[in-house]
Order: sequence, then structure tokens, then C-alpha cells
Amino acid sequence: MATLLRRFCQNHTLFGRYIQSTRGLRTSAYKTYNPKSPRFYLYGTAVATSLYFGWKWVEKNAMVEAARPTRRVTDEQTLRGLKLNHRERRFIKFSSVEYQGQLYMTPQDFIESVTDSEPRPRLKRRVLIERDLERFMQETPLLSKGSPDMFRTIFDKGIISYTEYLFLLSILTKPQTGFRIAFNMFDTDGNERVDKEEFLVLEKIFSTARRDRLNRALEGAVKQTEGEEGEVEEVLEDELQKSHVVDTTLLLHFFGKKGKQDLKFEEFKMFMENLQTEVLEIEFNEFSKGLPAITELDFAKILLRYTYLQSDQYEMYLERLLDRIPEGRGITFTEFKSFCQFLNTLDDFAIAMRMYTLADQPISQEEFHRAVKICTGTELSPHIVDTVFKIFDDDGDGQLSYKEFIAIMRDRLHRGFKQQQPREGWEGFKTCLKEEMRQDVQQPSLT
Repeated sequence: MATLLRRFCQNHTLFGRYIQSTRGLRTSAYKTYNPKSPRFYLYGTAVATSLYFGWKWVEKNAMVEAARPTRRVTDEQTLRGLKLNHRERRFIKFSSVEYQGQLYMTPQDFIESVTDSEPRPRLKRRVLIERDLERFMQETPLLSKGSPDMFRTIFDKGIISYTEYLFLLSILTKPQTGFRIAFNMFDTDGNERVDKEEFLVLEKIFSTARRDRLNRALEGAVKQTEGEEGEVEEVLEDELQKSHVVDTTLLLHFFGKKGKQDLKFEEFKMFMENLQTEVLEIEFNEFSKGLPAITELDFAKILLRYTYLQSDQYEMYLERLLDRIPEGRGITFTEFKSFCQFLNTLDDFAIAMRMYTLADQPISQEEFHRAVKICTGTELSPHIVDTVFKIFDDDGDGQLSYKEFIAIMRDRLHRGFKQQQPREGWEGFKTCLKEEMRQDVQQPSLT
């Protein structure tokens, strides 16, 4: 209150003059106390009026100060003001639990983050206690008990940190040839085994790089805030990556409850294969409805679901396929899995196809088969290759447009994690509306 009065006096010289000019007059009036004196009433009225309006100004500004929102960095400000990347925003969006102020995903959250566009509805995040972590420890299977349905079995009885989330995302796009490279990155001493300390190096690398980036962003936010308000009350506390105070589900699975086990390459490879298979099974089962095969139309929807096509382009691909395959025989999970594993070698495939693009020539099914065999060492079924050509063959001449196919399949491979520039105003509204319409079209067919 005293601060506000002082600020008023500094900004309102008239009030200051009244106070200063009446100080001596008040003394003179008291000495010669004469209530009938006109001068006494004149200056008395001036003082009373000044005090009244001065007090009203102080009251008003006190209410404004009390109502002014605190300068806090909330989740929403974090997503925009500090410019978190797409993976960080998605982790915050899907993580449903927290422990001692740090956000974690459950295995269920992770599966949803790579197969769904939005997390399941929830009121708020669940705050874990020590008893929950002890129960999670008992629910975590041993490494020898790993399976292609482990994440679905654990469900919400486990936790995954942000750095582990990045690690798991990288697994989904790793080709078979990349498994050994990934393992060797962890095996710092080259003894063909990875211990817990070596694995945690990943956390240190990611957390250090991320902390540097956030610190730079926070410095900019602090400078901007100080210029506006004069002080910063609270700075964002990093909820994504702190030093772990507990063992996560992944650490328990890899290194045991005591953290003394070593991870061998064959075990590491099996884990990566199981995770890839589990995610693909979830996608396949969403459309198969318990049947052994999905329709060619459903296969096209899966390929196009993570792309950034306009709704009219998306519908054009589906209509083209329906016109060319009026009655399909279906695509099995084995065929679907083989094709998705081929997509993990898309960079190698692009190199193999570059000779055709230099000559600006489309490629035939025979050339496509040969390139896939060179890149993966395996062959795709003729039916699934024919279906791909039916989708991406522009004029029906049996030739595939390489550039168009590669661009769309890269979007599929990124699973929606590719950065896109946001659109605003009318263009943003139209984009949002088209995306909502497209989501309706992408629902699994009933036939």
C-alpha cells in the first residue's frame, strides 16, 4: 500500500503540491484555530478532496495488482512459448502418470501415442506413490519372458521416461540391419554386453542436449517477461527429464530388479522385433476385426493415415483403388508386416531407385521387386506389390511414380511426427475441417 501511495504521489504532481502547500497552512490553522475563517475552509476542502481521490486511485490499483495473473509457465505456455518439439509435445499430451513431479508414460500410453491421433479421455494425470512402483516391479516380466504382446499385457502397470520414449520411437523405424548398430552404440566398452550404466548414457545424452535448448528458450522468455513486469516469479520446472529416482519398466525388463543383469545382442534384437510386431499387430487388428486378413482398401487407409494429404487427394487414392480392384482377395498380416519392414529400409530403397529418377522414368513392378530384394534380402508378395501399384499408378500404365510414392511413404514412416508449419486464419480453419472429415473417412471398413 505504501508503495502504491508513493507511486501515486510521484505520478500526480498536483496531489503532491496540495500535500506540500497545505502542510504549513495546517500548522497555521491549528495555531489560530478559527472555524469561521474562509481560508481554513478553503484549504481544508482542498486537502480532503485530494485525500479522497488519492485513496480511490490507490484502491483501484490495489485491486488491479491483486487480480493480475501470476507470470507462471504452464503446460500450454511450455508448448508454445518455449517451442518444445513435436515429440516433446506428444509425450506431454499422452503421458498419464507422474511421480515426484516427473511425467511418465505407461506402456498403454506409448502404444496409443504411435497408433492414435489423440490420447484416451481422462480427467487428470494419476499421481503414483511408492506402493504403485513396487507393484509395477512385480508386474514387469523378465527379459527371457518378452513377447510381441508385452506392452499390451503390462498395460498401465509400468512407466516409461521421456528418453526411453525417444528410444522406443527409434526402434519402430529401425531396419533389421540397424539393430546391430543401435546395440553397438550402447556397448561402449565393446564386450558384446550392455549393462545398466551403459544404457543410462542415452538418458544423459538426451537430457543434456534438451536442457541446453530449454535453458536458451527460458533465457529468452525471462528477458521478455522482465521487460514487461520487472520480475519473474516462477520458471518452468523441467517435468520431462530429471535424474531418475526410480527404475522404469524398461530398466527392470532389461537389467532385472537389482540392475545387475547384462543385455546381450540377441536379447536386444528380440525386444526390438517384438515391439515392431506388437505395434503392427495393433494397427492390423484395428481393421481386421478378428479376421485373418484386411481388405485392400483398409491396407490403403493404413498406408495413408499418417500422411499430410488434403482430403480430396486422400479420397482420390481410395477411389482409384476401388475402381481397379472391385473385388480383392485380402491382405494377410504376414504380407502387411513384410511391407512395413520394407518401409524401414526406405532410404536404401530411395538410393536404389535414384537411377530411374535421374532419367525421369517411372518404375515397373519387376524393378520394384528387384529393388526391395536388394534392400531387405526378402521378397514381397506379388499381390501386395500389385496393390501398391494400383494405389500409386497415376494413369494405369503399370508404372509407379517414384517421387510420389517415396514422399507419401516417408510420412507413413514418421507416423505423424514430421514437423508441419501451422496455418492460421481461414486457411487454418479449412485445414482443420478437412482433417476432421478425413478422420471420418479413415474409419475401418465393415466389409
